[in-house]
Amino acid sequence: MPGSVKAMAGFTVGSLVAVTAYTVTLGSSGWLWFTWVVLGLLTLGVLATRT
Repeated sequence: MPGSVKAMAGFTVGSLVAVTAYTVTLGSSGWLWFTWVVLGLLTLGVLATRT
């Protein structure tokens, strides 16, 4: 896995942790989860095209 893909995957996992922490402390936000799903799909797409 190239470095840029590792960085994107790390950012995706980090953002999942951040969105989960936000949801636990302040309540759910549909836009945050939607944005995270889009980011996750983009990461999967990049992983699929790079390998």
